[in-house]
Amino acid sequence: MRRFSRHLLQLLFGASILHLIWIGGYYALHSTVLPAPWEVYRHMLTMDWAQLLVHSLASLERIGWGVAIALFLAWGISLTAVLSPRVGRVFSTFIYFSYPIPKLALLPVVMLLGGLGEVTKVVMIVLIILFQLAVSMRDALMTIPAEHFMLTRSLGANTLGLLRQVLLPAILPASLSALRVAIGTAISVLFVTETYGTTLGLGYYITDAWMRIDYLDMYAGIALLSLVGVVLFILVDLAEVVLCPWLHRKK
Repeated sequence: MRRFSRHLLQLLFGASILHLIWIGGYYALHSTVLPAPWEVYRHMLTMDWAQLLVHSLASLERIGWGVAIALFLAWGISLTAVLSPRVGRVFSTFIYFSYPIPKLALLPVVMLLGGLGEVTKVVMIVLIILFQLAVSMRDALMTIPAEHFMLTRSLGANTLGLLRQVLLPAILPASLSALRVAIGTAISVLFVTETYGTTLGLGYYITDAWMRIDYLDMYAGIALLSLVGVVLFILVDLAEVVLCPWLHRKK
């Protein structure tokens, strides 16, 4: 738990630095374009939180589906790549070619094929975070010494036993570390996709407030979307404490 406590302190310290920069910008600009933090938070107390909850839940549902599908596919790809070296080589070749392609550039194509509904938003999240998750997991599995596989096999373990005793303990920390990065990326992608074909979601709410020149509403939406990201980040840290206790015994 010490490591988790340090993470919380780092988050608080980072939030303090961010607010200091925000306050400095407010006093430097003296413009309604950048209101003070206390003005935004005071405005949030008077907002329609029932409406904000609907927007927040819509965004969370899209993030949840996108991350869950990407994690499932990444686990399958990385485990298959290790258990079947030939498939692993094909996967590496495909990643080398496709990873540099900017996935957001595919947004018009995905919209043309899937329409402007929920599927498109989830598919874009999956497309953008899948490869970074799969690569991180595969690299973690590739670092397992061959002796571990031989020893586990010699003790009579089948493929399921190998998965439970060797592969899962190796892949879990890498999965959670990659997930921290993927969550930030997923939220960024979500913001872009929610500006099209929807009237629900924090991305839509922020863009709508911007178009109405309601900067307090806009910054309140940004603050709420940032809070969603922070909460998800903390949940990943808690998952690491529960699922990977051996990482924290040494701390």
